[in-house]
Amino acid sequence: MPFSVVMPALEMAQETGKLLAWRKKEGDRVSKGEPLLEIETDKAVVEVEAPADGILAGIKASEGDEIPVGQTIAWIVGTGEQPPADGASTAPPSARAGSHAKSVDAKSAPTSSSPAKGATSALKISPKARRLAKELGVDLSALAGSGPDGEVLASDVQAAAAQRLKAGQQQGKVELPTTIGRIMAERTTQSWITVPHFFVSRDVDATALNQYRSRLNAEVESTHGSRITHTDILVAVVARVLTRHPRLNGSWTSEGIRLHAHINMGLAIAVDDGVVAAVIRNAHAASLEEIAQQRFELSDRARTGKLHPADIAEATFTISNLGMYGVDRFSAIITPPQAAILAVGGIADRVEALDGKPTVRPVVTLTLSCDHRIVDGARAAVFLRDLADTLREPAKLFVSS
Repeated sequence: MPFSVVMPALEMAQETGKLLAWRKKEGDRVSKGEPLLEIETDKAVVEVEAPADGILAGIKASEGDEIPVGQTIAWIVGTGEQPPADGASTAPPSARAGSHAKSVDAKSAPTSSSPAKGATSALKISPKARRLAKELGVDLSALAGSGPDGEVLASDVQAAAAQRLKAGQQQGKVELPTTIGRIMAERTTQSWITVPHFFVSRDVDATALNQYRSRLNAEVESTHGSRITHTDILVAVVARVLTRHPRLNGSWTSEGIRLHAHINMGLAIAVDDGVVAAVIRNAHAASLEEIAQQRFELSDRARTGKLHPADIAEATFTISNLGMYGVDRFSAIITPPQAAILAVGGIADRVEALDGKPTVRPVVTLTLSCDHRIVDGARAAVFLRDLADTLREPAKLFVSS
């Protein structure tokens, strides 16, 4: 039975995906689960795996195409089979359900809304393209869409804006954002406007943290040859402290506050086009060595554009560490529907009072950004206190590991 390969929906707001590269060519044999193609979505560049064993056939999309979510772009067939000319999708139900909802929404939204003035009333325009045209000041009536049935896509709007700049209709240099950069701008704006942020900060003595990391690396290097970073320890410690503070690991939903049974730690990673939040799953139960290995692999895939869809999905809490860039302290913007994000500054020597006398100690500043609908000031303060206390004696938390 033929299996369709569709443009997947990896998030709620995604309407299209850009096909960057095919890993296989027409007629190649593929195995279920092996990388089949690379796409650029609203979040990141990800690899899409083959949904079944068979032969890749009936490729309908080329590299560089912007494709609506849910659209079939190829088929995987058995020996002697031919791809359907125009058949129903036989993709796995989970992929088919999410994709179908998005594709229907993308096509029906323009016709169900009030018609635009002039020639735009006869155009098929994706909601994303309409929103982007308004932001960039592009006249939709002058565009010829490149999507199915002449639908105007976001890529068409971006191309028109770029052409206008080249023609000299705007003064000064304007840099058009990439897909990731633009979506990051939209999401941070939406979060800042709709989520009631508040912030609590705490300076923490990092003496024990530094000593514990040095001791771990002395042990690890002699056995595994890898190194533990401050971020690895923070992921492990924060996840374990979160088990005592379920609200901080919750999400805001239309039904109320959802308290997650698992702790999936989002880790902000800088890439060329912006920042992606890769996910270390069940971080509260993972050992430091397992966390370090996951962090290394995720960072490598993020910077080489080879993240998998599961690498960026279902985070319940996020850590953003800018200490390696020399930043002392900062406040981060929450990623909805998460309840909070922890911003970590650099560890630096400061003069602190100890037993009534000044002394120089390594100190790190932790700043917790919270959604006030889920977490109040007292809950945030107690969580930060418990986290600070644990970081003063991190070895005790892993004594049984």
